[in-house]
Amino acid sequence: MVSVTRSLTGKLIVLIGGILLVGITALSYFAIANHRDYLMKNLLAQGDKLSTTIKLGTHYAMMLNSRDDITQIITNIGSQEGIESLRIYNKEGQIKFSNNQAEVDSVTNIRDEACFVCHRVEPPLVNLELSERTRLFEGPDGFRRLGIIAPIHNEPGCVGECHFHPPEKQVLGAIDFVVSLARTDGEIITLERRLMFFTAFIFIVISGAIYVFMVKVIRKPIMELVRGTRLIARGEPNPDIDVRQDDEVGLLASSITSMGRAIAAKQAELNRQRDEYQNLFARVPCIITVQDRNYRLIRYNREFAEKFKPRPGDFCYHAYKNRTSKCPDCPVEQTFATNRSHTSEESGPDKDGNMRHWLVTTSPITNEAGEVVAAMEMCLDITPRKELERELTKSEQKYQAIFSNIPNPVFVLDHETLNILDCNQSVEAVYGITRERLMSSSFLDLFRPSERERYARELREHEVIDRAVHMAAEGRRIFVTIRVSPSEYGGHKVWLVTTSDITKRLETEQKFIQAGKMATLGEMAAGVAHELNQPLTVIKAASGFILGRVGRGQEVPPELLADLAREVDGHVDRASRIINHLREFGRKPDMQLSPAQANDILRRALDIFSQQLKLREIEVVFDLAENLPPVMADAGRLEQVFVNLLINARDAIEERWAAAPPGDEGKRITLETRQEDGQVVIRMADNGAGIPKGVMERIFEPFFTTKKVGKGTGLGLSISYGIIQDMGGSIKVDSAEGRGTAFTISLPRAEDGNG
Repeated sequence: MVSVTRSLTGKLIVLIGGILLVGITALSYFAIANHRDYLMKNLLAQGDKLSTTIKLGTHYAMMLNSRDDITQIITNIGSQEGIESLRIYNKEGQIKFSNNQAEVDSVTNIRDEACFVCHRVEPPLVNLELSERTRLFEGPDGFRRLGIIAPIHNEPGCVGECHFHPPEKQVLGAIDFVVSLARTDGEIITLERRLMFFTAFIFIVISGAIYVFMVKVIRKPIMELVRGTRLIARGEPNPDIDVRQDDEVGLLASSITSMGRAIAAKQAELNRQRDEYQNLFARVPCIITVQDRNYRLIRYNREFAEKFKPRPGDFCYHAYKNRTSKCPDCPVEQTFATNRSHTSEESGPDKDGNMRHWLVTTSPITNEAGEVVAAMEMCLDITPRKELERELTKSEQKYQAIFSNIPNPVFVLDHETLNILDCNQSVEAVYGITRERLMSSSFLDLFRPSERERYARELREHEVIDRAVHMAAEGRRIFVTIRVSPSEYGGHKVWLVTTSDITKRLETEQKFIQAGKMATLGEMAAGVAHELNQPLTVIKAASGFILGRVGRGQEVPPELLADLAREVDGHVDRASRIINHLREFGRKPDMQLSPAQANDILRRALDIFSQQLKLREIEVVFDLAENLPPVMADAGRLEQVFVNLLINARDAIEERWAAAPPGDEGKRITLETRQEDGQVVIRMADNGAGIPKGVMERIFEPFFTTKKVGKGTGLGLSISYGIIQDMGGSIKVDSAEGRGTAFTISLPRAEDGNG
């Protein structure tokens, strides 16, 4: 049980009851006092009236000086209930009349209580207020007595022949009567008792009501709230607080219930975070320890326990490295000294004697006062990383050696400026320029000045740049194939550029191409001879005609002579064109790509070859597109490709007709050009013997041929393939054995090739 002083109900009852008791008591006191005053005033008024009545009743007898009548009146009045004594005093204090005959004619002390009211001064007072003429005193029976003195004044009617009182005498005597207040005091006591009983009754009733109210409305809900708060303190997630009130206590209960749920949710979250932290601490894949100032292990995670199996109270240096004293450069010691985190790398043998490497990070742990009481040390075993670093160093050294000794020049270029950041030793052997000199220059300096802007774009846009011209030492010109790939160097974007010196290869190719041209010229010899024989025959006939006329002495008419001269001049020009064409076709120039019209080159190739086709009754069908855009090509070499394909078409047709003439089908070569997907397409088809399927994939290989021995070298298609590739185009073949073959060449347009 809770003591009254510790109980809210008891405190409220004591407080409210005390206030109520004091209030009712004060009310009762003032009520009794007011009632007593009222009774006293009423008694005084009645006493004053009684004294007046006595004076009036005895006035006539006194006027007649009838003592018997006065005595009888005094006796009758004094015999009434409650009147203790009734006296009439004269001026000298002698009792002249009394309801007690024994005291008649006795003299009282003029200074006693009854007379002192008037005789306290000289001369005695004449007029006094009623309150001054009243006295209260206690009788022998314990009850109070009320005494009133009423002066008997010398009235005008009292002066005359029958009385001896002179007029100047104002007071003749006094009437003194004493009334018992036993009844009045009894009523007052009864009233006081009733008020006390009423006060006690009201106090008990109100206190009981307060108690019941407090128990029902306050104490019981509070105890329920206390029970609920204790459940919350124990971690109860949903405390059942049974308070069904729609007042502040009910609101408080609802708030506590909500608070309990919120606290339970927060506690659950804290528990989850704690469990998560403990789980993370235990399972984090690195070593974590907590150490005191003596480097003793206070706590450690699972990784540390599994790796080092420490003993209880073990020291960190002993558990880590089996040492008997702390490490010389201990980061934990630095953390305790500076109150800050520290990081370091440490190496040393582990408990098994194996050399290990750790990345150590320490952090201070403080208490509520901010004092460092422990240090957390996290160690990450970086032994594998260290081994990888050693292997990487070896690998870098190895690849640096490879980089330096690659036979082809390798350049590392800045991604933006194309300046040479690094290069290998091969650049000096190929270019004849020292590595130190190249390191302070731009890669574009290796190109001819007029080509640097174009190659600056191509280096960023193409992976391979073929047949580029570089300027080596002493103005020497070399042809290179450039391969470009993006990379990183020192954490920055760079271009990794490899160059291959193809100068000798191109010279060899030139020889093969020239040999192919000579072979082609040999194949064209009969047609060329016939082409030249026709103008020579015309010239011979014209000169013979003139010589014959001159020998016979005949004049040649000027008009005829002019016609013969014009005919001879035209055929000389034709022979000159054929010879110049053969000379241009057979010369050995460097390949220079420039805009060229594929239709014109195709017609030129057919000009020196058409006579052979006519002799063999081979029809040439043209399907050439008009307004064909120019292509980027070397016109001479592209003509060589067309001539090689025409020769192959001629031979294939001859081979088929020699084996078995197909009947009414005529010999035919179809030449077609068109624009397709941004490129110019040249298609050359024949209806010859075709190519067997088994050898289709090998026709572009050097020295491979399907012709009979002595009929071909196998270089024509191989050289043609290389020429087309060098021009950035492609060549494809489609053949059906016994029905014919079609070669399709695609070349980039001139504006695309320059882009």
